[in-house]
Amino acid sequence: MSYRSFFAGIAMSLCGLGGAALAQGSVPKDLPARAEIYAIPTLTLSDSQFLSGDANAKPAVVTGELSLAPGTGRLPVAVLMHGSGGIGGNIQYWKRVLNGAGIATFVIDGVTGRGFSGVGDKQAALGRLNFVLDIYRSLDIMAKHPRIDPERIVMMGFSRGGQAALYSSVDRFQKLWNKSGVNFASYVVFYPDCGTTYRDDGKVSARPIRIFHGTPDNYNPVAPCKAYVERLKQAGADIQLTEYPNAPHGFDNPYGANPPAPTKADQSVRACKIREDANAVLVNDATQKPFSYNDECVSIGPTVGFDPEATQAVTSAVQAFLKSTLGAQ
Repeated sequence: MSYRSFFAGIAMSLCGLGGAALAQGSVPKDLPARAEIYAIPTLTLSDSQFLSGDANAKPAVVTGELSLAPGTGRLPVAVLMHGSGGIGGNIQYWKRVLNGAGIATFVIDGVTGRGFSGVGDKQAALGRLNFVLDIYRSLDIMAKHPRIDPERIVMMGFSRGGQAALYSSVDRFQKLWNKSGVNFASYVVFYPDCGTTYRDDGKVSARPIRIFHGTPDNYNPVAPCKAYVERLKQAGADIQLTEYPNAPHGFDNPYGANPPAPTKADQSVRACKIREDANAVLVNDATQKPFSYNDECVSIGPTVGFDPEATQAVTSAVQAFLKSTLGAQ
């Protein structure tokens, strides 16, 4: 099947559930059998508070939508963490792919409950590590759900949410903030920012980590991720990075621009080198001062867009990976 016919089918699915199929009594495989909405008690905290384990922060409540795939008994589930723009077409796409494969999905909305529609053009408004905490708080809920298998919970994240998904595997962060008593079975990470170095970030969960990225991505460049992956491999982690030669940032969003186009005002730290110092402060290596989104290295207007060929390839790759690690259909 060509990627054109593949995405013609996806477009039809996104536009409706297929009236003819329903009229004939056939329920689409990607139609959830049940949906549940959860309040997720969390915090809105600075990156320094997160890094130091300081829970004396502003309480917040975000939400999560659980979509249970058809079937009986305990199901595997993928926790989905969106990027700076909130829940977009890529999240909706993966919900349908995963539900159709017999995997439940739990979609976190990390921005609406905090009063934002998105933070792409105002990244400083929300510390990046808030999403890591939201992920752990969601794990609390999924680990106790009677229809979810706590041994088959996978973490999937995209862009800012991909960064959160990747670093939620760090042992130090797990010890500070993960109170659920369980760990993710695997981590699936899309186009994250890997340009920040945290103390002890080379020690990660002994679970598979798979990163999917694009060569031309100028929002979160792939080069720092390659370096981080090599560092983790040398430490014995089960981690792999797959790079798609024509995939821009957000390449798996069927509603993205094709050809890709610059954003109006999104902020990118692609030219910044950021590290955590001994006092749990994120420092700009170029200035040796605390990092700020007013720093000269911050760029405006990175390119985003849809790549149907890369999306078809990554869909097959993720489906195969989850089948091997979760025993899904």
